[in-house]
Formats: sequence, C-alpha cells, structure tokens
Amino acid sequence: MTDFDKRAVRGVQALQPYQPGKPIDELEREYGLTSIVKLASNENPLGPSPRVTDALQTCMEELTRYPDGNGFDLKQALTNKYSGICIDQITLGNGSNDVLEMIARAFVSENDSVIYSEYAFAVYPLVTQAIGATSIVTAAKDWGHDLTAMLSAVTANTKLVFIANPNNPTGSWLDNDSLVNFLEALPQEIIVVLDEAYFEFASHTEYGCKDYPDGLTLLNRFDNLIVTRTFSKAYGLAGLRVGYAIANPQITNILNRVRQPFNVNALALKAAEVALSDDAYLNASVKLNHEQMKVIVDGLQALKLDFIPSIGNFVCFKVANAAACYENLLKAGIIVRPVGNYGMQDYLRVSIGTKDENQRFLLALKKVI
Repeated sequence: MTDFDKRAVRGVQALQPYQPGKPIDELEREYGLTSIVKLASNENPLGPSPRVTDALQTCMEELTRYPDGNGFDLKQALTNKYSGICIDQITLGNGSNDVLEMIARAFVSENDSVIYSEYAFAVYPLVTQAIGATSIVTAAKDWGHDLTAMLSAVTANTKLVFIANPNNPTGSWLDNDSLVNFLEALPQEIIVVLDEAYFEFASHTEYGCKDYPDGLTLLNRFDNLIVTRTFSKAYGLAGLRVGYAIANPQITNILNRVRQPFNVNALALKAAEVALSDDAYLNASVKLNHEQMKVIVDGLQALKLDFIPSIGNFVCFKVANAAACYENLLKAGIIVRPVGNYGMQDYLRVSIGTKDENQRFLLALKKVI
C-alpha cells in the first residue's frame, strides 16, 4: 500500500491536527452522563441573541441560494459600527482562523520565517508549518508576548509576525504604548497580524482594561498591520463560524485573491450582521463575563491555586497533576481545557460560564483536588 504520508507536502507531514475542546456529546457517550457543563472552548454561555435567532428564521427559505460571495451587508454593518474603515479594507472568513490561514498562504513561502510567541494561539504554528515556513518562537514574558525579544528575532527572511491581544490560552495582554512602540520599531515590510478575538471583553468601556489598545485605530499609521476579529466569542456565534480581517486595501485585495468563494454561509452572514447591532446582548455578555470572572478568580484563590490574570473570557490555573485533574473533572461532568500542548503541562484553562455553571465547576474542582 502506498505511504500517502510521504506523498503529503513537507510542511503537512509534520503536522498534528488541531485539537478542539471535548464536545458534550462525546463525554455523554464515554461516561453515560446527562448533566454536563462545558467550560472548555471560550464560548458565550448566554446562547445566541434572540434577535439573531429571529433573523435566521427569515433566511431559511433562501437556503437553496448561494450566499452573497462578497458579504456586502455584513461589511456595510462593520463600517457603520467602526468609524474610519471602509468596505475595501474588510476580508470575511469562516471564523477568524480562516482569515489567519489566508494571510499565511498569501504572504509566506517555505523560504520565509514567521515569528510568534511561546504560549501563543495554536493556529499560528499550524499555518506556518503547513506552508513549510520556518517558525521563530520567542520566549514568553510573564506568560505573554515579549515584544523586545520578538524584535530581536527578526531575520532577513521574516515575512509575518503573529500577536494575540489578549493572548489565548494565557489571557495576558499588551498595553497601547508597548504595541505602538513595537510597530514603530519593526521594519514596515513585515506584516503584523494583531489577533483581537477577545476584543469586546478587553475593550469594553465599563468592564474592559483601561490601557488596552484598539487595533483599528492604528491602521492609518501602520500599513503593514492586519487586525483580525471574530463573532465566535462575545457575540455568541461560534457554531456559525464567521470572522473578519481589516487592513489597508492593498493587503485586503491580496487576501481576497486566495479567499475561497462563498467561504461564509448565508446564515452566518445574516447572524453576524444582526449581532453587530445588538448592543444590549453584547453588554450583557461582557457584564456576565466580568462578574463571573471574579467568581472564578475568588474561587481559585480560596482553593489556594495559582492562576494567570486574564482579560479574556477564560482563566488558566495551576494544579497538581493537571492531566489527572482534567480526567476527574470530566467524570464529574465538567469539561475544561488541558493546555499541555502549549507547553503548560501544569495548567488547565476554564472558560467563564453562567453563575450556576461556575459554581458547579468550583465545587467539582474542590472535590478533585
């Protein structure tokens, strides 16, 4: 039989598939459980906005039609939401992961290098290795990006730098001055991807971080900057997969050359458009996250467990024998996320859930440890 692994391109041969959080159905099958709390994938615990579900009903009769391949209505909604951007700066994706992969394919070859931080989002090494490019991984500083080290790591063939702000899975973040200083010092021909998947939690006027930067306000100063965001987190649309990038029009034009036709489906386009205008839902999501983050943090402190401060909708905490703790939590019907694949073998990541979900998690964790 032909060894098809050897037939794959060099970069793909060494890859391992991305491992998502364990689905509820899978845990039900494994342990015969019927009451499960999933706090593994940084999803919105409120469920989708009622305005979104109502709007989706109006789309059902049009499912025989292809979606708008250019996503005009959603792009228009984004320009209305964020002043200073225009339609020809926007690239839509099947989740922001789709856009991250487009960027790498459009600008990086196997002869190039890509810089990202230790403990950064797992998709960065995946897309880099798939192309066969060289990964330059800089050591983290306080569980976050060491921008000085990232600048020092630049080589003659560096094409791309990935920065997650806040970072997943650690929840660490960069302030405005640090980010601007880095962008000013970096050679302008090197593209910087600023991944703001958790932007809405970090930037909220009442519950967010005061010195957290808004990447969109920096686009006019830095032509090499691409800002990516998603509707999967604060907007509660993870199941529909829709994200976007905003950059200068020349970069956007290049990204749309490699974007697959109809990569965002009709339901996702409509849901994202409606969600973007539902400020009440967004505020409720961020408020719940802020309040329940304190519950989780207070609970971890009461259990005398170390944790990494976070401005996302998740927290990493340290526990003895994390692998065994994870399995025992599963048996108690609680799904969290092991992060040993990030080199954090002593840590687990818990997403912020509802009040009841978080209490169940903390009670189970207390019993497990």
